[in-house]
Amino acid sequence: MKPHDFILAIACLVAFIAPNLATAQQTKIQARPQTPASECQAIAQSLPKTTFVNLTSAPPSKAAAEANDQVKITFLGHATFFIETPGGVSIATDFSGVYPPPYAPTVATMNKAHPSHYTLNPDPAIKYVLHGWSDTPGEAAKINMKVGDTLIRNVPTDIRAGYGGGVEPNGNSIFIFEVAGLCIGHLGHLHFELNDKQYAEIGRLDIVMVPVDGGLTMGSDSMSRVVKRLRSSIILPMHRFGPVMDQFLALFGPDFDVEKSSGDTLTVSLRTLPKKPLIYVVNGMM
Repeated sequence: MKPHDFILAIACLVAFIAPNLATAQQTKIQARPQTPASECQAIAQSLPKTTFVNLTSAPPSKAAAEANDQVKITFLGHATFFIETPGGVSIATDFSGVYPPPYAPTVATMNKAHPSHYTLNPDPAIKYVLHGWSDTPGEAAKINMKVGDTLIRNVPTDIRAGYGGGVEPNGNSIFIFEVAGLCIGHLGHLHFELNDKQYAEIGRLDIVMVPVDGGLTMGSDSMSRVVKRLRSSIILPMHRFGPVMDQFLALFGPDFDVEKSSGDTLTVSLRTLPKKPLIYVVNGMM
């Protein structure tokens, strides 16, 4: 074979193989499972000491298209809120069945510090039952899933173990719900102040549900430091025992507004978030 003919043959072979290799590579890439991307956590990993503030005048690109979509949040009791999204997803937080929502939720999240935060016999109509703890000893629950229009993820935290002063690693989860451009967090049965890594994993929270019992979770001073660090637009107190609400509210100065509602439901969108942090106390929490 003449050199010219050999070079021409090689060129033809490459022309035939290259498109097929490209197609195979494309198929391989498309077949990889896609991890849902968190907008609330978009820059958190590289900025562990950053305090995240919501800037409603410059929302993320996706949130800009959803700015008027409303999320309905109803306090049912104890640590259970019922979240209803624009896309029809419903979520019951720290669900035990004691405070039933008006209908079976799409998702129920649970924590195990006390039986009032979980049930081992949930309504079979609940499509997704998410434990804030791992059933494998020594491991942490890892939740990062898309349900309809809502991204649900968790940040594990430790809890106290019994009354002997021990610690159970990763026994609680902070659940985060990303929907309609909003970042909504439920602190669960939080026993210890968060560290920089956990704040980074949480990212931005526009709305946060906070236990204010004054000691069964954390003392009011410690919990107020967490709230101030998160700097959420709306703070929803929950998990109250005894007359501790005034004690909790007294820890916040003029940088926070307080509104006491006669109802138990808050309807909010990205566009209607207050510019100044608001502690919104629903009926039954005072």
